[in-house]
Amino acid sequence: MPSSDHDVTTCDTCGARIRWTTTAAGKALAVDADPDEAGNTAVYRDGAGRLRSRGLSSDRPTLEHAEWRARPHVASCTRPRPRRTTVPRQRAGVRPPHWRWQR
Repeated sequence: MPSSDHDVTTCDTCGARIRWTTTAAGKALAVDADPDEAGNTAVYRDGAGRLRSRGLSSDRPTLEHAEWRARPHVASCTRPRPRRTTVPRQRAGVRPPHWRWQR
């Protein structure tokens, strides 16, 4: 369970209370600040005091030690940012044919 609110910030788009965690892959993940029994993410503090998170999977479905269950904020944000779409690149011109010696 989180013991204090010193690492709680607000979401830029919806204003909800969130906490930033680091996943095992080293990526930042925003989770809702308050514990949620329906969440699918386990959050804990490592030895340096940083918030870390891991997904609850079929290999490790239960909470371990001092972990608490949270919901990723992307699942509960009321005004999520639009997804980025990739725009196909425009070709600058025609590719010249492969050069060969003419006999």
